[in-house]
Amino acid sequence: MTDETRLDAAHAAMEAAPDDDAARLRFYERLVDAELSLLLAFEETEGQISPQVFALEEGNVVLAFDREDRLAAFADGVADQARLSGRTLVEMLAGQGLGLGLNLGVAPSSILIPAEAVVWLADTLRTEPQAVEARPQELGAPKGLPEALITALDAKLPAAAGLARFAYLASVTYEGGRRGHMLAFVDAHPGAREALAQAAGEALIFSGVEAGEMDVAFFAASDPVSARLARVALRFDLPVSEEAEAPKAPGMDPDAPPKLR
Repeated sequence: MTDETRLDAAHAAMEAAPDDDAARLRFYERLVDAELSLLLAFEETEGQISPQVFALEEGNVVLAFDREDRLAAFADGVADQARLSGRTLVEMLAGQGLGLGLNLGVAPSSILIPAEAVVWLADTLRTEPQAVEARPQELGAPKGLPEALITALDAKLPAAAGLARFAYLASVTYEGGRRGHMLAFVDAHPGAREALAQAAGEALIFSGVEAGEMDVAFFAASDPVSARLARVALRFDLPVSEEAEAPKAPGMDPDAPPKLR
């Protein structure tokens, strides 16, 4: 168990800079994006899961691990588990009075996240982007954006494989004079706009940019705006997904999350 995971690295960065809010936010972002193994009290049945609950001085917690071998090490062998995203797990636990023990005792990223922090994280994930109608008038290279946001987008957008061909980040002036920055997705998959906008919003939130604002737009490759963006904007290539979608493990489909029992 010597291979460092993304959660290990983010946790180490957070521990090395305890007063750095941005490092703490990056850890939480890695947590919600991770695929976790949740320790169960009983085998999953009919989409319902029964997490094993541990009563600690800090309160009741469930345990999850970012690698299956770490769960096996904690359980000293084979144990019932459910594989689900950190985002799904946080949303399930919020309001249940349950904290989250992550990699407890088996990894450098061992940490106990109290119930109130789970609620805060779930509330943060529920922040919905606002839809507006505006047409860009002037486009340019992004200016004055913190490196943390660029890093957050670099880390977040690969998870959107297959949802769009690529994305452009540019400074923008709209008709009417409003200025800002725009993340434009090109040839987004039908039905993926909400998920892409949510991912962009999370990158902004977890980058630690105070009072930050970044518009999200969608264009076809044939749109003249796409050609203008190609000349001046910062481009992010999204990975190409497999043509045949693999079956999702329990808890990995946000449209059909397992239920706590």
